[in-house]
Amino acid sequence: MSQIEERPHLSGWIGTVLSASDARQLAYFYRDLLGWPLASDEPDWCTMQIPGARANLAFSSEENYAPPAWPNGPGEAHMQLHLDIGVCDLDAAVADAQRLGARLADFQPQDDVRVLLDPAGHPFCLYVDAD
Repeated sequence: MSQIEERPHLSGWIGTVLSASDARQLAYFYRDLLGWPLASDEPDWCTMQIPGARANLAFSSEENYAPPAWPNGPGEAHMQLHLDIGVCDLDAAVADAQRLGARLADFQPQDDVRVLLDPAGHPFCLYVDAD
């Protein structure tokens, strides 16, 4: 195992940005899904602080946004990342996500995880968090 080096030039904060044709619509979806308030709310840029973490989720409008394909095939937009979200009740969490505008992906690679697509087409996973 390698030794972790200290990086004094880094602040310890990190963010993840999801692109969409409408940043605000996507931000409101995740705000309602996760129950976390938005820290900034502009038409083309919204941020959401992750409670208890030095991290946030941000949402950016992109004029030529194309949703990733799941699963992707040759020549299709590849998924660059996805969010894993721990839940206590998988069926209830899936139903809530769908009520908010998510749709269940056709391809489900695991029995104990549900892959959904957010309103902008980003795949995200709901799984039972045993901890």
